[in-house]
Amino acid sequence: MGKHLRIARLTRNGKMLCIPMDHGISMGPVKGLDTIYTTIQQVAEGGASAILVHKGILKGLRTHPGTGIIMHLSASTDIGPSPNRKMIVAGVEEAIRLGADAVSVHINIGCKDEPEMLQDLGLVADECDSWGMPLIAMMYPRGENIKNPYDPDVVAHVARIGAEAGADIVKTVYTGSPETFSKVVRGCPVPVVIAGGPKVNSDREVLLMAKGALDAGAMGVTFGRNVFQHTNPRGITKALSRLVFDGVDVDEALKAVNE
Repeated sequence: MGKHLRIARLTRNGKMLCIPMDHGISMGPVKGLDTIYTTIQQVAEGGASAILVHKGILKGLRTHPGTGIIMHLSASTDIGPSPNRKMIVAGVEEAIRLGADAVSVHINIGCKDEPEMLQDLGLVADECDSWGMPLIAMMYPRGENIKNPYDPDVVAHVARIGAEAGADIVKTVYTGSPETFSKVVRGCPVPVVIAGGPKVNSDREVLLMAKGALDAGAMGVTFGRNVFQHTNPRGITKALSRLVFDGVDVDEALKAVNE
């Protein structure tokens, strides 16, 4: 029951629009995260149903953002010796103390450090069950054994691993079309949301990716850099909100960016 109540705080009408802003550990104070509390306020005003941050950012919040809160439990840095090896840096009980509604972990499948991360995923899933805390598993095909990270068969396998290991929601990469991504959704027995990936060139591209995922049966989208590095985070969040929650088409959603 606790998990259902908490997932309801992260979603709206069963759909999720989450803005992950956990990149400060891996990438540093990049544009949009250099003023993270302002950005949090902007995406909340734009209609995000959830934000995702590390515990230090959560500790610094002075008022509730008005969205669901996901606390990220794992991390690595781009300047360290093993960027693909995500280490557990926080706990489920800690997330509850800090007021989070869910936790997330990042797992890279296909790299040499996969076994340790899989073990972490299973242990965190068990801890989440003990506390009634939802777990979002960020499942990425990434590492030495991955030739094409967008191969639908590979992505479907990676997403399935997250569900099999106990995640309540799986986040993974979009395979490029509703036809191919529907295979990922069909093969995953828990809801799937897509990652936004690297910064893209146009708002239309962002919205088309979101629309394609929703058409394939995804629960929603979790877009970071394409939102917090946008010149208008509030506007692009509003456009995504119209698309995800109101079901408008891409052209109609685009109008919201500059409203």
